[in-house]
Amino acid sequence: MATYSYLSSNTTTLLPLAAILTVILLLVALPNKAHGAPAFFVFGDSLVDNGNNNYLLTSARADSPPYGIDYLTHRPTGRFANGLNIPDLISQKIGAEPTLPYLSPELTGNKLLVGANFASAGIGILNDTGIQFASIIRISQQLRNFQAYQSRVSALIGPDQAQQLVNQALVLITLGGNDYVNNYFLAPITARRLQYTNPQFTKYIITEYRKILMKLFNLGARRILVTGSGPLGCVPSQLAARAANGQCAYEPQQAAALFNPQLVQMIQSLNQELGSDHFVAVNAMHMQNDFIDDPRAFGFITSKVACCGQGPYNGVGICNPTSNICPNRDLYVFWDPFHPTERANKLIVETIYTGSEKYMHPMNLSTIMALDSMV
Repeated sequence: MATYSYLSSNTTTLLPLAAILTVILLLVALPNKAHGAPAFFVFGDSLVDNGNNNYLLTSARADSPPYGIDYLTHRPTGRFANGLNIPDLISQKIGAEPTLPYLSPELTGNKLLVGANFASAGIGILNDTGIQFASIIRISQQLRNFQAYQSRVSALIGPDQAQQLVNQALVLITLGGNDYVNNYFLAPITARRLQYTNPQFTKYIITEYRKILMKLFNLGARRILVTGSGPLGCVPSQLAARAANGQCAYEPQQAAALFNPQLVQMIQSLNQELGSDHFVAVNAMHMQNDFIDDPRAFGFITSKVACCGQGPYNGVGICNPTSNICPNRDLYVFWDPFHPTERANKLIVETIYTGSEKYMHPMNLSTIMALDSMV
C-alpha cells in the first residue's frame, strides 16, 4: 500500500493514504462560517414541515396530488404547498441545500451537516393540540429528536465540532396557529374554551412557548427565528366556517392580534434575560395582512379564495385530487384552506430577509447573516 510521510517537529510518522484522505474529508466537512452556509434547523407545524409526516400514520399529510404541482419534480413531497415552502426559501437565502426531514432515510453522513427539519404538521405549543391527527411529532419529541441528531453529528465530526455546528446554526420555529385552530376554536365548545377566555388562553400558550424556546436555547441554538401566527381569522378555512359576508372571522383574528404582540414582548424579555439577541420575532400576521388588505398591490387576484379546495372560498375540507384547482397559483395568496402558495411564501421570506422592525424584531435575516459573518 502506498504511504505518505507526515513530518512533525520531533518525529516522522507514516500514515496510509486512506487515513490521510479520511482526515481531509473530515476537515472539509467541519462547520466553518467563512467557507459555507450555516446549518439550518426547523421546528414546528405544517407551515414548515418538509415531509416528516409522510413517515407517520396520520391524516395530517400532504403526500398526494395536487400538492407539489409546482415543485421541481411536480410531485408531492409532504410540503403543504404547491411548491417550495418557507424553510426551502430560507435555505436559498443563506446559500444552503434544503434541509431533509429528520425521519428521511437519506439524512445520513454529510447530509447531516446541512441541518435537519424536525417539523410535523398538526402540532402546537400544547401537547393536546392536534390530538385528532393521531401520530404526529409533538414539539417535546421534536426537541428530543434534536438531541438525538446532535449525538449522530458528534459521532461523525466529534463533540466539539458538533457543538460549534449547532451554536452557529440558523434555527426556525413556527408554533401557535394550531393551538387556536385545532384546539381552542376546533368546535363551538372545547375543553380549552371552557377553561380559558381568549386572552387567558393566549397568555397561557405564550408562557408555555417561552419554556420551549428556553429548552431550544439549552440544546445549543443561538440564532432562532420565532414566527408568530398568521391572520387566523382570514384564512379560507375560517372564512368558510365562521365569516359573514367575506369578512375575517372575529374570534380567531382577535386571537392572532393578541398572540403576536405578546410573542414579541416575550422574546424581548428572553433576550434581556440572556444578555444577547438570540431570538428574533417574525411577525407573520403583519406580513400576511399586507396581502390580505391589498392583494392586487402584490400581484394577487384574491386573498380570500384558496387555489385548491372545495365549498365556499375553497375553504372546506382539505386539498385533494378531486378538489377545484386554479390554473395559475401565482395569482393566489392561499394554496389550500390553511397554507400560503409558493409565491406568497417567497414574499414572506423576502420580508424575513430584508424587512423593517415592523416585521422583524430586533433584526432581519440579512442583518443576522452580516453579524455572523464578522464572527
